[in-house]
Amino acid sequence: MSIEERLQRLEDVVAITQLVASYGPLVDAGEAERVADLWTEQGVYDVDELYMGSRAEVDAMVRSDAHQGLIGNGCSHFLGPAHVAVDGDRAVAVCESVLLVRRGDRVFPARIGANHFDLVRTPDGWRTTRRTTRGLDGSADARDLLSRTGRL
Repeated sequence: MSIEERLQRLEDVVAITQLVASYGPLVDAGEAERVADLWTEQGVYDVDELYMGSRAEVDAMVRSDAHQGLIGNGCSHFLGPAHVAVDGDRAVAVCESVLLVRRGDRVFPARIGANHFDLVRTPDGWRTTRRTTRGLDGSADARDLLSRTGRL
């Protein structure tokens, strides 16, 4: 692999790592348009109890009363460091996440999850084509997402 190819791969890994890391602060700030922009136009966000099949549906989720209630009370969507694998214009990232919510003066973990991102390079940079999140509840589905670490 040439030095240029190695540099491109490193730049891609950093860009994807930044994309994944930006989700928590943006969603907790209620930045619906910026959160939605992390996906392609028809990008999918598939969470256990919620399926969003487009950028517009991700935007609507952030603007929803349920989400606004979370951030209005204080919460933190924290995604751990992502393991990123790149192959040309396609990539995957795998990480774990924690949703912390405030109830009164206390903060509680409301959800822990396994996350798998499928990404594509676009003219505007890397975007998510599909993010699948499953609760880390001992299920095979969640373990399967984590086992995809390093595999495209």
